[in-house]
Amino acid sequence: MTDHGRDHRGHRELRGKPPKQRSSAILRVFGSLIGWGIFFGLVAAAIASWGYLKFTSPGEVAQERVITIPKGLGRAEIASLLAEQEIISDATVFSAASAINGLRGRTLRPGEYSVPPNSSMRQVLALLNSGKVITYKLTIPEGWTTEMALGRIRENDVLQGDVTAAPAEGALVANTLLFERGTTRDQLVADMVELQQKLVDDLWQKRPADLPVKSKEEFVTLASIVEKETGVAAERPLVAAVFINRLKKGMRLQSDPTIIYGLVGGKGKLDRGISRADIDGATPYNTYQIDGLPPGPIAIPGADALRAVIEPAPVNYLYFVADGTGAHAFAETLEEHNANVRKWRKIEDQSQTPAAAVVPALAPTEPTQAATAPEAPVAADPPLNATGLDGVVPEPPPAPAPAAAPAASDTQSVSSEPAAPDPAVADTAPVLELKPGSVINTGNRLIPVPAERRSVQ
Repeated sequence: MTDHGRDHRGHRELRGKPPKQRSSAILRVFGSLIGWGIFFGLVAAAIASWGYLKFTSPGEVAQERVITIPKGLGRAEIASLLAEQEIISDATVFSAASAINGLRGRTLRPGEYSVPPNSSMRQVLALLNSGKVITYKLTIPEGWTTEMALGRIRENDVLQGDVTAAPAEGALVANTLLFERGTTRDQLVADMVELQQKLVDDLWQKRPADLPVKSKEEFVTLASIVEKETGVAAERPLVAAVFINRLKKGMRLQSDPTIIYGLVGGKGKLDRGISRADIDGATPYNTYQIDGLPPGPIAIPGADALRAVIEPAPVNYLYFVADGTGAHAFAETLEEHNANVRKWRKIEDQSQTPAAAVVPALAPTEPTQAATAPEAPVAADPPLNATGLDGVVPEPPPAPAPAAAPAASDTQSVSSEPAAPDPAVADTAPVLELKPGSVINTGNRLIPVPAERRSVQ
């Protein structure tokens, strides 16, 4: 039994040694892994420190650069593009940083960007994440026609594509439009139509019950006439009141700008004054010859002109004429109006420089950013004075027959100074009585005096 017991104990001792060997092997492997982990951790920390330093270091580009990021590019493609343009110094570092930002819900946005001088990759990434692209602006002044507005849009070299839309007269908004590079011309036109329609719809809902226009189209038409009649903002409610009062009484509007539109259409410019033949001429837009409103707008009315039709001044004026200051003199009766006309004629005769409609030149489109100074305002057309009493010029007289040249002995100097007026003649000169339907001949212009017209009962 003694030997058997020793053998049994020895056997147990032999069986206990293998577990100790396996434990030590696992410890060695674990220790090795820890060592390698520390090593790789140090390497990764060194790489991360190097990458962060490179990512945050100022760039080497000393001047402002403009870069366009096309739509549809991924992070790596954008990084390669920036590296090719020397905006960034390492595409791999930038791509890795943008991937980390992507995990935070931030994405690189396409568009045209202005990169400040010496921008770090971190600043470039923040710029592309912000979406603060370069924006451009295009101004359409109040009183321009749709044709003139489309001409400016076509000439803009930032917009893309052709203008295939054909908006109606007065359908575009008169405003300054902001857009990005890559915007198409048709898209900008569609935006302008939408903005104008919203403005018209909002104001049309506020119209008074007694407004003598039947539709939004007539509303825009009347506002366009108000827009063209005066360039003085404070006068628009007064001018609107004159035309609304005339419509209510069945009187013809007798507006000079409607004559011009009937002659030149969307070009918006008449290279001469209005003649007697123009007033007597029959066009659908000649409000001296037609009752009520013309068939459509004659220009793009601005928000103030539209609002003036909805909220006209509470006055009984039926007439207005230029007063020599750029504004107008208003009157309720024809007698008062005739007196205002006489005052205006004295001023005009002294100046001897009849006003002409001038269309402002097309200004180039300028890029702008948040801190850019605002674009200088575009001058609007000077007002075309109302009711046909101050824009009429006489028909050219027939050319005189050529006279024989005088002999040298018959030639004498002629003074260019006008002869002094005879006081006796001046004292006995009759007072001019202006009656409805008559025409004033001022020596170089024919001026019609409008008759008060009422609708047939």
